[in-house]
Amino acid sequence: MDRNFARALALVLKSEGLWSDNPADPGGATMKGVTLANFRRYVKAGATKADLRKISDDQVATVFRRFYWDAVLGAELSDGVDHAVFDFAVNSGPGRAAKYLQAAVGVAQDGRIGPATLAAVKAKPAGVVIDALCDARLAFLKRLPTWTTFGRGWSDRVRSVRVQALLMSAQRPAVPVAAPAPVPQPPKVETPASEAPTVQIVPPAPPSGGKTAAAAGILVLFAGALAAFWHHVTGFFGSFF
Repeated sequence: MDRNFARALALVLKSEGLWSDNPADPGGATMKGVTLANFRRYVKAGATKADLRKISDDQVATVFRRFYWDAVLGAELSDGVDHAVFDFAVNSGPGRAAKYLQAAVGVAQDGRIGPATLAAVKAKPAGVVIDALCDARLAFLKRLPTWTTFGRGWSDRVRSVRVQALLMSAQRPAVPVAAPAPVPQPPKVETPASEAPTVQIVPPAPPSGGKTAAAAGILVLFAGALAAFWHHVTGFFGSFF
């Protein structure tokens, strides 16, 4: 998968190291895994070893993507298988990596990954393909005359590639979390004007002092009646004296 390119490249560069110009290495002068031949092909024609030593990170990524990743259709391969094939291509050439992948999935070994190879890869569990490819790659390296010189490093590299590729094959794409469903609200019901509830107006209660005033008035009337009665009584008895 193309999403794995940056991660796979970082792992490859960790294995490739920095400057190397070992006479026993058929690749010749190499900086961060980029050979002088590929640097001249993709970055600067006629470049010298001094130019290669100053290669930038962007130039490194360009060379690795064009010459290795795209050559083995890394963007189309399954997670983990892409890294295993890519690292193999960087170490031993894209054509050989493609043929060994084809052998691992049982299709014609023409060295060019196409629809038939991709379909065969996806038809098998990624872990099975990774293990078969790494086993075959290590067996190939052991047959090389330079195994006595580079064998230990190659063995460690294939072991690391196997582990990292299997980890990639187990990764799962992030699943977006759905927002919680809104809580349903009861519908709003508007009461028609004709059915609006009748509002009853309750007259205000009389002031609390009303009963007191009425009682006072009764007492006044009673006092007046009592005074009039007393006047008649005194007048009646006064006539006898």
